[in-house]
Amino acid sequence: MSADLRKAPKMSTNLLWQKDTMGRVTTEALVENLKDLWDAERGMIPVENVRRLQLTDALVDTGATTLALPTRLIQQLGLKKTRERNAISAHGTGAIGIYEAVHLTIMGRDCVVEVMEVPDDVPALIGQIPLEMLDFVVDLQGRRLTGNPAHGGEQILELL
Repeated sequence: MSADLRKAPKMSTNLLWQKDTMGRVTTEALVENLKDLWDAERGMIPVENVRRLQLTDALVDTGATTLALPTRLIQQLGLKKTRERNAISAHGTGAIGIYEAVHLTIMGRDCVVEVMEVPDDVPALIGQIPLEMLDFVVDLQGRRLTGNPAHGGEQILELL
């Protein structure tokens, strides 16, 4: 899909987390409702009606399993809960909502990934599964994502 068709409002998700930025790595990310994309492809809805969010500062969190979005963003994307799973966080263990898959694009690389729900005071988190699928590693000194140097910076999926 061309870039002009992917226009989405740019938004920051880091509400309370913005004060301490030491060692933090954030990235822009486009999150799109996968079912809407399929409906647009079949001509059932106009492309401009695809629900999407352009996140300006998603927090890269290698301790998180997958893509985690605050409740308000899940609602904006119109995602449905598919199940609950137990999760471990800094606040302990408890049930967490798992939502329909989305189309995630970061730095021109894309994947399809399910969404975990986090409270609205937690920023969007890019976890280990999308990082692996997109073949990114965290450059802590440069405080940025970079293509996996083991693959020459190119996106390569491993089947080892």
